Amino acid sequence: MDIFNALMAGFATAITPVNLLWALVGCALGTAVGVLPGIGPAVAVAMLLPITAKVDVTASMIFFAGIYYGAMYGGSTTSILLNTPGETASMVTAMEGNKMAKSGRAGAALATAAIGSFVAGTFATVVVTLFAPYVADFAVKLGPPEYFMLMVLAFTTVSAVLGQSSLRGMTALFVGLAAGCIGMDQISGAARYTGGKMELLDGIDIVLVAVGLFAVAEVLYAAMYEGKVEESQNKLTRVHMTKLDWKRSWPAWIRGTALGTPFGCIPAGGTEIPTFLSYATEKKLAKGENKAEFGGKGAIEGVAGPEAANNATVTAALIPLLTLGIPTSNTTAVLLGAFQNYGINPGPQLFTSSAALVWALIASLYIGNVMLLVLNLPMVGLWVKLLKIPRPQLYAGILIFATVGAYGMRQSAFDLFLLYGIGVLGVIMRRFDFPTAPVVVGMILGPLAEAQMRNAVSIGEGSWWIFLQRPMSLTLIIIVLAVLIVPRVLKRMSASKSEAEPVTSGV
Repeated sequence: MDIFNALMAGFATAITPVNLLWALVGCALGTAVGVLPGIGPAVAVAMLLPITAKVDVTASMIFFAGIYYGAMYGGSTTSILLNTPGETASMVTAMEGNKMAKSGRAGAALATAAIGSFVAGTFATVVVTLFAPYVADFAVKLGPPEYFMLMVLAFTTVSAVLGQSSLRGMTALFVGLAAGCIGMDQISGAARYTGGKMELLDGIDIVLVAVGLFAVAEVLYAAMYEGKVEESQNKLTRVHMTKLDWKRSWPAWIRGTALGTPFGCIPAGGTEIPTFLSYATEKKLAKGENKAEFGGKGAIEGVAGPEAANNATVTAALIPLLTLGIPTSNTTAVLLGAFQNYGINPGPQLFTSSAALVWALIASLYIGNVMLLVLNLPMVGLWVKLLKIPRPQLYAGILIFATVGAYGMRQSAFDLFLLYGIGVLGVIMRRFDFPTAPVVVGMILGPLAEAQMRNAVSIGEGSWWIFLQRPMSLTLIIIVLAVLIVPRVLKRMSASKSEAEPVTSGV
């Protein structure tokens, strides 16, 4: 009852005209920022941080929260329509969503992304409301061994599921892991693999890699290999979802939400693990014609599940931020900075010391989810009109946005050379059918996995047995082995069975 009363007080604050206006502006601005490739929510929130000096703290936090989840949704739009994700979280959406757009189902892909975001975001907000302190208590009990094995599970799943070959997937993953090692060692502070370049001391920015491998590579590949694209390729046949689309989407929304919410609650960081796991799950569960659509015409489950997982993770990530003061992404780190600008330190005492602010922020999440749905569903037809822009002008615009976004981060010409170098690598990978997503996942999670592995071995006093001695870590090891071994065993069994059938019939 105390939680209910606190939430109602939060709604009373959040629905004041001024706060509603800030929520609306935040959602609209966040969606617009998310649509631009290369400019993510972290950059948007960072640019607007100075506004916290002039605006009431509650309105400011509601505004930044609107940008936060609005940008996460907006990233799905360009991922689906142009195959150029502005955030790494939208990479999985791009894989099936863009294929749906090319087969004339862009409207259905955008609609399932919008509704999936709403369903997952609302459910995750309920979890934040009811279980924030309890989930945070459980998350604190997980140590470095569990986090490391969680990341190994992500590496294994991503590499084994994406692309036609597990070997190529693993190769792409190790390229990403190697790139993640560039820069200063987290513990010793020594420079690694920088080639004497001062610009590489901080490592390669993940936004550069994501934009280079997807946006720039997409444009260069189209220019070099696709030639003139037929207009019928992107012809829009319908804007809304059919009954069959609804039937296929709602189980994926539920599964994606169920996967994403716990990952958001755990202070390990990143939406990459749950979105890729969601994609892997949907691909494994698909049957018959639906399974054939994955990687072909585009499967709607491959958009619905990962988008739900993405938004559930993003919303639930507020739990470790508010209750532990632990930011799990670049954006939540900037949000933490916004809190500190007001002298507010998120942590276990925040729900008592700044209860009114916290509950107004949580209430604004419910309002913001509805705003996003109302804003974006009617605009599906408008977004789809992007497909009618002639390809040369469209690709030129993507390159301009990508270049300006990359240069704007550090005003460095070196970053531009790096961006286009990564773009050329992306073209080569596409040409020889290497999946690009494992590169980004390896880069993001590689340094985190290295740090957790070192911490885990330190806890074990130099012994690797620490990973087998902890029940949760051991369970994750078994799951990793199952992901690697079971599909191959099943494949061999089915192959031997098919070879034996003709012999039996001959007898």
